[in-house]
Amino acid sequence: MAERRLAPSVRLRTTLLAAALVAVALVVASLALVATLDRSVVTNGDGLARSRVSDLAVLARHGDLPAVLAAVGGNGVAQAVTAGGRVLAASPNVRSAGPITGLRPPLGAPPEVHTLRGAPDDNQTEDYRVWVQTAPSPDGPVTIVAGSSLESVHEASLALRRALWVGTPVTVLVLGVLIWLVIGRALRPVEEIRARVESISGSALDRRVPVPRTHDEIGRLAVTMNQMLDRLEAAQRRQREFVADASHELQSPVAAIRAQVEVASAHPEGTDWPELARGILADCDQTERLLRDLLFLARHDELGVIEAAHPLDLDDLLLEEVARVRPMAAVTIVTGGVSAAPVDGRGDELRRMVRNLLENAVRHAEHRVTVTAGCVDGRARVEVLDDGNGVPDDERDRVFERFHRADPSRARDTGGTGLGLAIARTVAERHGGTLDLADSQRGARFVVELPRPAR
Repeated sequence: MAERRLAPSVRLRTTLLAAALVAVALVVASLALVATLDRSVVTNGDGLARSRVSDLAVLARHGDLPAVLAAVGGNGVAQAVTAGGRVLAASPNVRSAGPITGLRPPLGAPPEVHTLRGAPDDNQTEDYRVWVQTAPSPDGPVTIVAGSSLESVHEASLALRRALWVGTPVTVLVLGVLIWLVIGRALRPVEEIRARVESISGSALDRRVPVPRTHDEIGRLAVTMNQMLDRLEAAQRRQREFVADASHELQSPVAAIRAQVEVASAHPEGTDWPELARGILADCDQTERLLRDLLFLARHDELGVIEAAHPLDLDDLLLEEVARVRPMAAVTIVTGGVSAAPVDGRGDELRRMVRNLLENAVRHAEHRVTVTAGCVDGRARVEVLDDGNGVPDDERDRVFERFHRADPSRARDTGGTGLGLAIARTVAERHGGTLDLADSQRGARFVVELPRPAR
């Protein structure tokens, strides 16, 4: 088998994933921020430049253009040029230069926006985004140019990019550390649960994992783990009790057989060998029955579910078992209330359930056992009622436990193993039904309810 690789911890993987998602989100946000800044700066510059063009056009129309256009800002440019190429007015940075553009929009047309590359700027050149419009003047048509340097846009964008280049990794790193600490704190109860579960062994199932005070997923996990440990502890306790009881029950017939054989061996001349054989066979029958019951319960504990179910009539099984038990019973068995009760299930298991209920009722009845069957509220129902002493109230919940004997008169010589009712309830539950001890005026009334066939 190939050796499994040691995977990174959940804490590390979660931190890396969260940091990666944060980094992606910050990069996208940074790109959007830079684009928004560029668009905002350009939009603001366009609004200001277009307003300047309109103002200069009004001045040109009245012949009031000043020679120097000073109100353009440190990064701005402005010119007023005649159709002949003479500069009527210019901003200080292009006053000594000729026309910065040869664009001549039609007279009366709205302002146009253009980008000028390598335009003069004092002793240097500059890229401008300008608005151009031709306006009338006393000297004829005048082309008005006003705009701002693109360098300011690039400088603002570059400053933001530099800040983001430094700030984004630092932010991701800081958030990664915070996420690592937060996840570690969140997973601390999980680690405590893991450490406690690791320390629990088969001989220490009474220990429980700590339950956080928070009612979140981890708290529910701890509660579920403790419930599972409760079930494991209860199952282990039942298993130990079952083994102890089974050992005790098996010891009795084996000891009886051994005693009879030892006595017969010591006094062969005075031994009634046919009677000895009958006694040994009776003890063997009891041992065999006990072993069959134990094997059935062990198989149920292993499987726990019904297999190979078939449609059958529970009332037929009931009447067949009554016919089998009646000749050997010292009481009257009444079956007048038996009617159709179809179910899906395994015939041998349901027959065993009915047989155990009947034998239990016959064993404890004084004069009569009443058996009824039929369908009630869409479920097959069987009732077995005896007129005996009944079950004490403090024993009603324990009567279905394995090897439980509430009545001291239920000795082994009556044929009971203490497993009959436990097996009967097991069969009912395997078939999706129930077996309960119901109230009755006299005796014990056992009620079985099973689902009817789904058709």
